[in-house]
Amino acid sequence: MSALSKKSKDVIVLRPDMHLPRWESVLEDAAQAPTILIVDALDLNRRLLKAMLKTGSYRILEAKRPSAAFVILEREKVDLVVVDLMMPEMSGHDFCRLLKNDRKTQLIPILMITSVQGVENEVAGIESGADEFLMKPLMPTLVRTRIRSMLRNKALIDSLEEAETILFALAQSVEHRDRYTGLHCERLASYSISLGQALGLPRQDQLALYRGGYLHDIGKISIPDAILFKRGLLTDEEWQTMRLHTIRGEEICRPMKSLAPVMPIIRSHHERWDGSGYPDGLAGEEIPLLARILQVADIYDALTTARPYKPAFSHQHAIEIMNEEARRGWRDPELVPLFAEITQQAASPESAGGVSMQQSLENMRRELSK
Repeated sequence: MSALSKKSKDVIVLRPDMHLPRWESVLEDAAQAPTILIVDALDLNRRLLKAMLKTGSYRILEAKRPSAAFVILEREKVDLVVVDLMMPEMSGHDFCRLLKNDRKTQLIPILMITSVQGVENEVAGIESGADEFLMKPLMPTLVRTRIRSMLRNKALIDSLEEAETILFALAQSVEHRDRYTGLHCERLASYSISLGQALGLPRQDQLALYRGGYLHDIGKISIPDAILFKRGLLTDEEWQTMRLHTIRGEEICRPMKSLAPVMPIIRSHHERWDGSGYPDGLAGEEIPLLARILQVADIYDALTTARPYKPAFSHQHAIEIMNEEARRGWRDPELVPLFAEITQQAASPESAGGVSMQQSLENMRRELSK
């Protein structure tokens, strides 16, 4: 008899005696089984581990030496590394450090195995980057359970990375809806990080500015094209709808905890120094610093980019307008002069051009990703 029984044409009910599959089956039934790399110089050790894991649907790769493991990691997508503490060429500790210091492999979980007794070895292993530590002789049930748990966490991390990727793609789709704002997000990220570096902000704030450059207007995905691209003045009702994009953007990104530092940028980049902005009417230093930084960069890019209703203004003209807005109380009176100073050199003829700006942003992206 089927575990599922029909109650009616449209309703399926579960029988009380049915057994639901364990969550591990999701991993085992996946189109691509998780890939485990075993790094151990001894053939016997690798065979024993493979025997312990044969009950699971895993793709097992083997390496006798760290150098061979690095070659595999360069060409294969690996979900978990099992490494012995004692190896030729380098110790397990050094191997872990290299993996965790490389952006491409830093999120791969590492299970370190050793026969060397002592709490100090376990502490050293974890400090070097190992996520779990097991002592020999190995108990098959414990090995399988530990590996299942580590793979589950890796799958969650992968899903979060995919979600972030989707959000960034969505944000760029907002930009691409408007043919007049090409590369706006990249320029914003570059300008914002430059200003953040001039202020001596820590790396995590610079990373938030980089992400904010792309995500600040993601809420515009919810704004109708008829309002977003209207050539004339917006009606009061249309303006109220447009102002909602900061709140909508925050709502879209809030479920991603990794984007928490970007939330103030998304919500508050249209606030004004005198409190006349939106959505919360914040004033002065009530406005988060990162939001104020991105706002200055955003205004500058809008002024120096051609739009249907205006030509692209020169650097000097744009700065004059921004200084006037600062005198009116719209912009941070300290950030605008500093931004003018750091963009003066970038605006000079010998350094102008999209290639240098693109290269600068690429350097920033690489530095922040280390």
